[in-house]
Amino acid sequence: MTAYLVYDVFTDTPFGGNQLAIFPDAEALPQDKLQAIAAEFNFSEVTFVYPPDDLRHTAKVRIFTPTLELPFAGHPLIGTATALADLGFPSDMTLELGIGPMACRVADGRAQFTTTVPLTRDNAPDPALVAQALGLTPQDIVTGVHAPVQAGVGVPFVVVKLVDRAALSRCQPDVAVMRIGAARYPSKFDFALLAYTVLDGVIHARMFAPLDNIPEDPATGSAAATLAALLFDVTGAAQDLTIHQGTDMGRPSVIYAQADATGVTISGQAVRVMEGQFLGHK
Repeated sequence: MTAYLVYDVFTDTPFGGNQLAIFPDAEALPQDKLQAIAAEFNFSEVTFVYPPDDLRHTAKVRIFTPTLELPFAGHPLIGTATALADLGFPSDMTLELGIGPMACRVADGRAQFTTTVPLTRDNAPDPALVAQALGLTPQDIVTGVHAPVQAGVGVPFVVVKLVDRAALSRCQPDVAVMRIGAARYPSKFDFALLAYTVLDGVIHARMFAPLDNIPEDPATGSAAATLAALLFDVTGAAQDLTIHQGTDMGRPSVIYAQADATGVTISGQAVRVMEGQFLGHK
């Protein structure tokens, strides 16, 4: 048997935030079953923790969605760091990911990580296609700060700013159109869409990745990191963002994102809600 934990991430309240299953000691699990285990949970991600390759680091972490392994993702990193701290690991830790080692800190009830992975811009998708993929009209998209762009700091998202909160609530992704987008603008995370708007200085966001079996994600740290890095890149001003996500799907989340010339820091809370034993490899 191998123990696992379930945390709700980017919230301090059970049944809010984004669910994450964590195997804090995954060495006994068969490597060829990790993807199947992640699919069995059907959370947006599951993490598997191993001893580090470099003994100067704390642990090695592999991250799986229901359909693929990711080199980096935000809420799994926040949740895994919180779980390891709860298990007695140091509050300052370095976790090895697919994009390299990542410094994390857990203190005062909040976990954070800082990434120095540079922002990449893969494509500039057609705004009309993006609007159609979201079930909206081109008039719902704002292009003054930036047009829709496929960008990322390790994991790419199509980032699109919407005209108001009502447009964000109206989003109803069209999977067939998203398949067209994925074929036209290929990336390692199939046409995942981060839609956002700004209301009274607070960002409200939704993230859709149905082609990777994530119809909607209640909290996406890697998308928040991408947004902060993008806004810093296009404005030249340091960013200090509060991002509300998951509200429209009944799992409210709060992500804090800061970006400047030194990198992007993502922080938030996480709470343990379940624990159990995996029996599939007996």
